[in-house]
Amino acid sequence: MFKNADWGKALSSRLYERWPKDCRGQPEEPAFLCTCASVDLRDELMINMLEAYGIPCLRIYPGNGSFGKLVLGISGHGVEIYVPTSLLEDAQALCRAETEEVPD
Repeated sequence: MFKNADWGKALSSRLYERWPKDCRGQPEEPAFLCTCASVDLRDELMINMLEAYGIPCLRIYPGNGSFGKLVLGISGHGVEIYVPTSLLEDAQALCRAETEEVPD
């Protein structure tokens, strides 16, 4: 799905360095985790939580979302969050636990 050319700015970032590599030294395939609206900062909170647990996150802004993010600070199309395939189940479990209501 993603090749080195598709990593864009992330290729030169620390994200690429932290992303798990396969036996050939190529980045592991990203797996789709979810789509979040950018207007309520839910995406930033989720990404920060996952990163705190050692799960690197790749953000993709669909449509013209990258332009909106640059100009307005938010993407009108939301943001798609991808994680390494090997960490998808852990990321899903963390997201479920985060959304569960805490008892009184």
